[in-house]
Amino acid sequence: MTAILTAGPIARASNGVIGRGGELPWRLKTDLANFRAVTMGKPVIMGRKTWESLPKAPLPGRTNIVVSRDGSFEAKGGLVCEELSEALAIAREQAEEDGQDEYCVIGGASLFELVLPRAKRIYLTEVHAEVDGDIFLKGFDEDKWVEVSARDYPAGPDDDHPVTIRVLERR
Repeated sequence: MTAILTAGPIARASNGVIGRGGELPWRLKTDLANFRAVTMGKPVIMGRKTWESLPKAPLPGRTNIVVSRDGSFEAKGGLVCEELSEALAIAREQAEEDGQDEYCVIGGASLFELVLPRAKRIYLTEVHAEVDGDIFLKGFDEDKWVEVSARDYPAGPDDDHPVTIRVLERR
């Protein structure tokens, strides 16, 4: 089995915002549950800032790979790679060893921009709100993707906004 590269899960507001001040600009328990379900058991690749923003690192039940240009950076409980290509190769190999069919890039914005042209699948949570933020999802042309599933969720007691959780695959 050859594991495929996926982007996400990514949560994006209606105005393209995915972050604010290095954090998520909302509270969405529904999205966090989806994130956990999608990534559990799979290798996850993230940038240093995403790693540092995790409330508890490493993410349990997943191989955590952190991309950082800082050769002295240490991620306790995670692997550190200075090059994205190295991180992708390690994640693919680990996914295949673990019998997983995919490995996930989970952020931040600069890594999404680099992997979206190569990813085969995107897990995208559409947050039905326009929010203030300073980090946006770029490098994403939806015409190159086909939606294979979508499910709407109203805002529950632990959700700031309603969401639609979508899965897109490259055309």
